Amino acid sequence: MNSLKVFAPAKINLGLSVLGVVPADQPYAGYHQLHTLMLPLDVGDDIQVTLAPVLSLRVEGTDLPTDSRNLVYRAARAYLDAGQISGGAEIVLTKRLPLASGLGGGSSDAASALLALERLYGAGLDLPALAVQLGADVPFFLHPGPALVQGIGERRTPVALPPVHTVLFNPGTAVSAADAYRWLGDSAQFTSPLDLPGILAALEGQHPLPYLNALETGVLPRHPEIAAALAELAAAGLHSPLMSGSGSTCFAVAHSREHAEEVAGTLRRRYPDRWIQAGSWWGAP
Repeated sequence: MNSLKVFAPAKINLGLSVLGVVPADQPYAGYHQLHTLMLPLDVGDDIQVTLAPVLSLRVEGTDLPTDSRNLVYRAARAYLDAGQISGGAEIVLTKRLPLASGLGGGSSDAASALLALERLYGAGLDLPALAVQLGADVPFFLHPGPALVQGIGERRTPVALPPVHTVLFNPGTAVSAADAYRWLGDSAQFTSPLDLPGILAALEGQHPLPYLNALETGVLPRHPEIAAALAELAAAGLHSPLMSGSGSTCFAVAHSREHAEEVAGTLRRRYPDRWIQAGSWWGAP
């Protein structure tokens, strides 16, 4: 096998608490300490990786850098260097997710590149160690399944969930994670750990979810269009609207896949210039 195509799923955060900042005398000093329930979805990007003499990247679907400014390129370079591999890879990234949208697209793309390269080269590398150096969300996507994610993103505990169906609404605004976390620091709005048992019970009973996204405190006042997207999802008959990650994509929970697809279609007709999708748990049993 010298070529492999990999699906890179989006994720949503079914609650995101920011507990504080890692102290200066500990590893990852200055990073934010997270407590979040993450769920991979059946919407995302595609990556084609083909063995080649040198490393190259092409991006289709949007205008992104194809050098070391791109996280996929950096992930591939890190893998090749760590494995002391003399060859390279030709990578084609097909972007379908909006950029800087809180769906983990770049992190998922990077993790998918690592997974593809490991299957093609088989160097037996410590992928989690490589992933955490690339970004807090990257380790999650090495084993995408519902998980409680803690620390700076390196601690992952699988969680059993019922099927989850959502509608995703991106209002067309890009929000950088760096800004979202900086705004949180400005207001010192750190939060307590999520009520994980309460969230799981609510999902099982299809009740409103007792969760929060700590980053909304800083993001929503600066981006009223995101608050408007949350209101649209609630008005459409969905429940528990929340911003995912650092934004700007919002989601809300539907009663079924059919319900999610129906609402997404209605919203797309109302907002034809917005990215709106039905998204369900990718890999659900």
